[in-house]
Amino acid sequence: MTKNANRPSIPQKVKTNLWRSSGGRCQFNNCNTPLWLHKATMDQMNKSYIAHIYAFSEGGARYDKVMSPLLEKEFSNLMLVCDECHRTFDDKSREEEYTADRLIAMKRAHEERIELLTGIAPDMRSHVLLFGARIGQNASPLNFHSATQAILPNYYPSMPRPLEIGMQSALEDHTESYWLAEEENLIARFKSEVEYLKGKHETQHFSIFGLAPQPMLIKLGSLLSDLYDAEVYQLHREPTTWKWLNHEHDVEHQIVPATTDHKVVALKFELSATITDDRIKNSLGEECSIWSITHSNPNNDYLKSRLHLQDFRRIARKAFNQIKAHHGEDTIIHVFPAMPASTAIELGRVWMPKADLPMIIYDQNRMKGGFIKTLKIK
Repeated sequence: MTKNANRPSIPQKVKTNLWRSSGGRCQFNNCNTPLWLHKATMDQMNKSYIAHIYAFSEGGARYDKVMSPLLEKEFSNLMLVCDECHRTFDDKSREEEYTADRLIAMKRAHEERIELLTGIAPDMRSHVLLFGARIGQNASPLNFHSATQAILPNYYPSMPRPLEIGMQSALEDHTESYWLAEEENLIARFKSEVEYLKGKHETQHFSIFGLAPQPMLIKLGSLLSDLYDAEVYQLHREPTTWKWLNHEHDVEHQIVPATTDHKVVALKFELSATITDDRIKNSLGEECSIWSITHSNPNNDYLKSRLHLQDFRRIARKAFNQIKAHHGEDTIIHVFPAMPASTAIELGRVWMPKADLPMIIYDQNRMKGGFIKTLKIK
């Protein structure tokens, strides 16, 4: 910073208070730049500017003959900012745009946010887990910022970065090797990114965001199970957000039992769309008993609230029990999903490896012209 002979000397106590209350970040609206770090080299440094809201000199922006002399060394009249933002609002020609009231509001909002975030107790923190393809890319809704906005204010991120499990395979999804490779990658990444935190990190809550093929989401859910304290989120289309909506319309999921009693048992999830029985029989043959979980209006954006997802968990748990009671313990459930991402994850979470029947998960594949077998969960 260029020295100014007429500039008042700011007391060290005030400087310390500015750094503390700002969290060492630029207080200009939507900037938040770390002021202790070189952007390119990551070397530690002090690149902060202490800027006056009411200018200390008569030629400065927002000079007031009463307020300026009175507040020239006061904490309430000072902001900690970066060079670029300092130049923006200290420009005399932009005085009407960046008024004192506007800057005071920026300072207050930033300080309140820092106070809130630094006062978070461990039980209000959550690990943000992102699972899918193209994580963090500009066009992808699967990114840390969107996830953080969804969990606030009930939870706050436990770390300044998410836990990321990306999909790696370059193979085509109609091949068996694709599903094997993705399953192995998911298991390995889950162990390295998530499992090691269980019972060892002070934060034990997880916020789950997934955009991936439904079999992989079900597999992720089975790895999480109910042993992890977790909340699963759903990407809504209208409006586009991960945040749960206050939706007044109730959704009642229902079980439609099979009308036949064959050894081969299918369970179709008709939540996003209807799955006709002939599509199931094309994969399993004519002699199969077909169960269904559905609701009154299958569509791809029906799931709006936490209560909708809770109801799905309840009905899925009930369906597993009924199928086992009706068909016996030697049965395999062939799962055909048309369901939102969050319900796929929760399906895996409510499935209990020691109590429930094994599942074979199918996926609709255009190249094959129907459902194909993908993963087995047992």
